[in-house]
Amino acid sequence: MDNVRIDKWLWAARFFKTRNLAIDAIDTGKVKINGDRVKPARLLKLGEKLYINNGSDEWDVLVVGLSDQRQGAPIARTLYEESAESIARREKESERRRLFHEPAADFKGRPTKRDRRVREQIDHGE
Repeated sequence: MDNVRIDKWLWAARFFKTRNLAIDAIDTGKVKINGDRVKPARLLKLGEKLYINNGSDEWDVLVVGLSDQRQGAPIARTLYEESAESIARREKESERRRLFHEPAADFKGRPTKRDRRVREQIDHGE
């Protein structure tokens, strides 16, 4: 296999759970090849550098393998090499999230009347 569509590769390399999520990320500019925005049908080649923002993490990777079939995570990990700066940045961000918990992360959507009452009790020290 000499080349593969970037949306299939991102899905096969397990950066996104579905191809549709990969296509949406590509269309919104969250995936770049050598710093340039691309289209989902763009053919990916060995040795290209990718910037990937999958919503929770940002990756800088070098493509070292091609596949359009989703397999296990250990096999998917062999399709790319992550840069040292990217690894350090992701570890730093993970540590920041662990130490400084976002208060709004616990709320899912609009609070219920019960949620509001509990929050008011906590705010007033009751």
